[in-house]
Amino acid sequence: MIGDKDLISIQQARILAENAAEARKKLAAMPQESLDAVVEAMADAVESHAQSLAVMCHEESDCGQWQDKMVKNLFVCRQVRQSLRGMRCVGYLGGAEPEGVYDVGVPLGVIVALCPVTSPVSTAIYNVLLAIKSGNAIIVSLHPRAIDSMRRALDIMIAAGLAQGLPEGAISYLDIVAKSGTEELMNHPEVALIMVTGVLGMFKTAQASGKPLIYGGTGNGPAFIERSADIPAAVRHIVASKTFDNGLAPSAEQCVIVDGCIERQVRRAFQDNGAYFMTDEEADAICRILFHADGRRHRHMVGQSAAALAAKAGFAIPAGTKVLMAERKYVAGRDPYIRELLSPVLGYYVEPDWMHACEKCVELLLQERHAQTLAIHSRDESVIRQFALKKPVARLLVNTGAAFGGMGLTTNLTPAMTQGSGIAGYGITSDNISPMNLIYRRKIGYGVRDLAQLADLTPPSAPTQGVTRNEQNFDLLRRVLREALGTLPQAR
Repeated sequence: MIGDKDLISIQQARILAENAAEARKKLAAMPQESLDAVVEAMADAVESHAQSLAVMCHEESDCGQWQDKMVKNLFVCRQVRQSLRGMRCVGYLGGAEPEGVYDVGVPLGVIVALCPVTSPVSTAIYNVLLAIKSGNAIIVSLHPRAIDSMRRALDIMIAAGLAQGLPEGAISYLDIVAKSGTEELMNHPEVALIMVTGVLGMFKTAQASGKPLIYGGTGNGPAFIERSADIPAAVRHIVASKTFDNGLAPSAEQCVIVDGCIERQVRRAFQDNGAYFMTDEEADAICRILFHADGRRHRHMVGQSAAALAAKAGFAIPAGTKVLMAERKYVAGRDPYIRELLSPVLGYYVEPDWMHACEKCVELLLQERHAQTLAIHSRDESVIRQFALKKPVARLLVNTGAAFGGMGLTTNLTPAMTQGSGIAGYGITSDNISPMNLIYRRKIGYGVRDLAQLADLTPPSAPTQGVTRNEQNFDLLRRVLREALGTLPQAR
């Protein structure tokens, strides 16, 4: 039975969608320069609250670290904003004008965005900047565990946008949170595109709406340390990446695969950088606190520190431990360590050479069928190339921490909080999402050849013997066409 909250949420969704549909008509009349001014004003306004929003989000969601959430907020307000400057998304986009062809950028209309509990505020800010930059209206469905912090961030942006001439209703949010309301929103006829970032539970519902879907995939991304790697640097990158916001970044490593001939050096490097190798019993205890017996995630264990996890699991670890390591041999379907762990915990595999490691990576990437990101640490370009060509993954990162490289902080990938999945069917793109994913390109083509060109494509008359009546009719039409073209004045 649908309760009162469900009905209210459904009604709010309908109102928001209708208001956004009106706003997007006004947005469509705004030139790129006006949209850019709005984006700059909103980013300035929310950047000044980056720390308070991070603290608020951490306290409300009870996961991760506020300092790292502040880094994410500033990353969006600075690096993402910088990447948007000078980008043209709407109106004339350029093209091959001497050939009579150019592109026009057209907004899609109304976008619905779902943000994860792992990065709710920074993802909401990012989604809004991208939507307005590309001339789209956007409705954010607030996450139940981050309603107040997300509402605060969006209110700041809405006020700054309105002061710059943004139409009312261009940015809004569903804060009477119920699954029924979110479903109503996604299925509303005015909605043109759905963005789902890390909210796997709503993926099938979004897919069933029949709307174009951008799915910011999560996944059990491996990191391979190959024998030619700079071992100390590789381990530092992996530990920093995996401990960032207590392992909540979508592209962060979930396991490490080590080339067997360097295993001893790699193990020592991990221990020197704050990693603790668990016993089999301790690893089992961590599994029990991360997941229910039926495989469901213990949501309040997401994004907890290594010390908090060990204490909850009932065993002691050395002071200063940053990452918990679980030694594994096989990729078994029921082993929790092949899943995305969303915590500073890493599976640890040893393989005799890069070819066996290659097979292990493929096994791991296909387990949860998201295959978002794979990292390799190597100085052997031939091995790197083999991984680049053959892995079923959206992005391969080389010699960098996956959390930072995937979001474009330590690589030249597009700075993004939403990173597309690498498996066909999980969304319409595997890109790091930019405003260019939120428009369609209208192609403009000028006529550059005369109708006489048709005569070159028309064959001469053919004998009718053995030819069907339809072919005879087509032949008659061809003769008429040639005669008609012959009477036209020649182009000068």
